[in-house]
Amino acid sequence: MDADLVLFLALSSFAIAIAGATAFVIFWPLALVHIRDRHPPITAQLGEGAFLKPRALWWLLHGDYRAAQDPYLSGLATPSRVSLLVILGGIAMGGLLWLLAGVLQ
Repeated sequence: MDADLVLFLALSSFAIAIAGATAFVIFWPLALVHIRDRHPPITAQLGEGAFLKPRALWWLLHGDYRAAQDPYLSGLATPSRVSLLVILGGIAMGGLLWLLAGVLQ
């Protein structure tokens, strides 16, 4: 496989991660506002300013929002979770492809 093609695929993976970040920036703050307004125990668990706190992100990745049994929260948190997975996957794949391109050259 040509190193230029691998670098192109790595760049495409980083572009997918950026698209995931765009969705994350839209849905996660909406989910946090919903949590703040309607779920005080979850707000206390996540803490103030939970946007990029590791504990809040792990809570989202783990899918703990489903325990609240709130369809509106699930409607906001599920796209946030998917977009966070897309970010992590795009960065991981782009990094691996970048390393592979370095080996191929």
